[in-house]
Amino acid sequence: MKAGTLLSGYLRKHAGFLIFAVVVMTIPAYLSDGYYLSVLAFMGTRFMMALGLSLLLGQAGQISLGQAGFVGIGAYGAAILTTRLGLNPWLAILAAAALSATIAGLVGVPTLRLKGYYLAMATLGVNEIIYILLVQLKPLTNGTDGITGVPALAIGGLDLGGPKAYHLVVWGVAVLMLRFALNLSRSRVGRSLRALHRSEPAAESLGVDTSYRKVQVFVLAAIFASIAGSFDAYYVHYVSPESYTITFSIILITGVIIGGLGTLWGALWGTLAIVILPEVLERFNGDVTNLVFGVLLIAIMVLWQGRGRGLLAGVKARRSKGLEQQAAPPGAEE
Repeated sequence: MKAGTLLSGYLRKHAGFLIFAVVVMTIPAYLSDGYYLSVLAFMGTRFMMALGLSLLLGQAGQISLGQAGFVGIGAYGAAILTTRLGLNPWLAILAAAALSATIAGLVGVPTLRLKGYYLAMATLGVNEIIYILLVQLKPLTNGTDGITGVPALAIGGLDLGGPKAYHLVVWGVAVLMLRFALNLSRSRVGRSLRALHRSEPAAESLGVDTSYRKVQVFVLAAIFASIAGSFDAYYVHYVSPESYTITFSIILITGVIIGGLGTLWGALWGTLAIVILPEVLERFNGDVTNLVFGVLLIAIMVLWQGRGRGLLAGVKARRSKGLEQQAAPPGAEE
């Protein structure tokens, strides 16, 4: 009886997550088109990146324009370790994630002392340094030509390179990351991150080691980005430095803010926007993709209110405010 009560309580508490997990993991059962499965799988890796950014920016309030660089480290780390050293692809994912975590830790200690625009510019510089290294270290990275022949993932003799198998693997990892992020958000660590976001001095007065927490979440976001990059490399079988520019970092941030920073679920809605919108635009005119995202970014800065509700909520807030001002009697503001 007690076990049944606990189970029913767990199901009620996590109903949204469980429904999402079941739906996303059963998609290959009723969708067989390889193109759409590939789009959904890439959505899974973008979701991983967005989750890390949501923890960093939404929970801790620390902006980063360098996430594309850590995606590149994960992709190139996996590609180099498997094609040059013959390492098992799964071990290569872990090794690349460890390298990203180490670099993020070394970079995060000095840069996360900065705030606001200065932090944004510092992380932008990190992204550019990583991009330049990927281009210039030709003996290791093959320069602008990139690395081809990256093998597909496999478990034993089972090839996971097909769209259905890849979808299951990527979304399986993404669902686990979401569960981890949700648990982290509800834990003491998550509460300390939100306190840091609201007021760093106030958080410190409550005993929060803000410097440590900022580096901790920065490293976690880098690990999420690295794992996503590795999965992309194994599916496309090719990596190129052009995929990891500052433009990609801005697109990721745009998606997270569109979804809303107040909730980790916002990373999912933002991911839908940054994956589906370019696909739609490509059918009309692929050259306008960056223009559209630029306009979106401006719209976000204008309409984004309260730092947590997302673009649509910002639009509604401005509309409600306008209606209230129209309804107010003359001289009420005075």
